Amino acid sequence: MGQPVTVIQKSATKPGVLRFEINRSITGMDHERYSHDDEIHGNRPPDQLAKSLFGLGGIERIHINSNVVTLDLGKGGVNPVEIINTITKMFTFYLPGVEVPSFE
Repeated sequence: MGQPVTVIQKSATKPGVLRFEINRSITGMDHERYSHDDEIHGNRPPDQLAKSLFGLGGIERIHINSNVVTLDLGKGGVNPVEIINTITKMFTFYLPGVEVPSFE
């Protein structure tokens, strides 16, 4: 609680692929795969992240394994800064202006 969310863009050898590592495990040991053509029904953290990332546009496929998020970009692509901001906001619970709950 209160630990900053860190998102680091890592290099990928394949053109059109972006890879990000964060300091949170999203899926545990499981692999989750999403395609922009498929409807995402779940509300688990990887499902919510995939929905948010697809909402940015320019992403064809998403693969999430533990704390690594790999994106296959479509035509036009997407700004990596927007991706980092989306991931960070999703996993930061105490943003400026949000009241921290008390235990009273």
